[in-house]
Amino acid sequence: MDSISIGLWVSGGMLVMVVLGMRVAFAAGMAGFVGLVWLRWNGFDYAPEKFWKAFQISVKVAGLTPHSKVSAQVLSLIPVFILIGYLAYYARLTIALFEAAKRWIAWVPGGLAVSTVFATAGFAAVSGASVATAAVFARIAIPEMLKIGYNKQFAAGVVAAGGTLASLIPPSAILVIYAIIVEQDVGKLLLAGFIPGAFSAVVYAGLIIGIAVTFKTVGPPVSGFTWKQRFESLPPALPIVAVVVIIIFFVYNPFGDAWGTPTEGGAIGAFIIFVMALSRGMRWKQMKEALLETAKLTVMIFTIIWGVLIYVRFLGFAKLPDAFSDWITGLEMSPMLILICILLGYAVLGMFMDAIGMLLLTLPVVYPAVMALNGGEFVSAADSAFGMSGTMCAIWFGILVVKMAEFCLITPPIGLNCFVVAGVRDDLSVQDVFKGVMPFFIADAVTIALLVTFPQIVLWLPSLV
Repeated sequence: MDSISIGLWVSGGMLVMVVLGMRVAFAAGMAGFVGLVWLRWNGFDYAPEKFWKAFQISVKVAGLTPHSKVSAQVLSLIPVFILIGYLAYYARLTIALFEAAKRWIAWVPGGLAVSTVFATAGFAAVSGASVATAAVFARIAIPEMLKIGYNKQFAAGVVAAGGTLASLIPPSAILVIYAIIVEQDVGKLLLAGFIPGAFSAVVYAGLIIGIAVTFKTVGPPVSGFTWKQRFESLPPALPIVAVVVIIIFFVYNPFGDAWGTPTEGGAIGAFIIFVMALSRGMRWKQMKEALLETAKLTVMIFTIIWGVLIYVRFLGFAKLPDAFSDWITGLEMSPMLILICILLGYAVLGMFMDAIGMLLLTLPVVYPAVMALNGGEFVSAADSAFGMSGTMCAIWFGILVVKMAEFCLITPPIGLNCFVVAGVRDDLSVQDVFKGVMPFFIADAVTIALLVTFPQIVLWLPSLV
């Protein structure tokens, strides 16, 4: 049997395990290891006395591969970004953000929901985890919306959808993972996420206002705040702005050389939030909870990475990515149409897999195919299919894929943010939250369509570097 056939059989088996409910990390790791053994034994013509040797070689490959990748310094960004989010919660910066957004924005139709969206966007700028964002604002924003008469399903949908913004707005754990998988510059990818993330928030806000204007009972405006009260709400939220500025200048300094690496910027940001949390009354109990939650989420992400890296190494030996690239480029369709089909495939796959697992499993195969569609890793903008160089295509595709991952966080039946919101609120079922996020599917579809049609929304900031 040739290596491509082995790759297809093993990949099919892994998908069956995932659909049956096995965790992505374990399904990918198991499939990758079995595939390595199968490939090596196949090279020995299935000689019975060679099976043990094939097994030993595969154990060594499976053991060394995760360590070589996970020991990369850039991965330290992930726990740092997650820790910033949990410390910001215990520093009560989330409440300060929500209060500031409420006082400045709540007077528009659907104002409290719009305030929630922009507050989650602000929190996303110091938190790399969508799940954490959704959990925090389920406690803060939903009670406020219910208090003034919001439909509980709609209120839950706003929080679940708003939480997805943390996937794009830096610091983003998913963008870091994408950069590592495709071996692209982390700093440029983080910069590229700013405008699309803010753009997504604006589209969400426009949708909410449109719904509130159409259905008068959905989102009553909140008025009565004086200008003095509005300006008084800004200083408590300033640490968020400070952390965002620090991270930007460590990634890209428009006035000169960058101050340092993104990891260093994240570490300083975490220290600032830590000092703020202490000054606002955080004690050992809260500190312990923040560290434990950070550790749990980090271990979950790293476990997925470890398992999938074994599978990715198997794919490389099986030459499946090269075969898929050749097949994609041989299709008699326009490159843009093929790209749209790939994005639609992500939308379907996201109904059954979590966002990080989905990207880790598919990118080793899909990314080389997209780059080949554009003309290759080193193609110039003039000779490319999408009108951009290979480096810019990698960044653009990364933002599109991460936006699809955002979309998958709220799609049934696996939409993780919806389960988190329902888990935090005893008065909400998962079905309630899924019903509430349905309008936001339209907003995400519009956003993705615009990012595909107008790539400069993504590429303008990184092009300045």
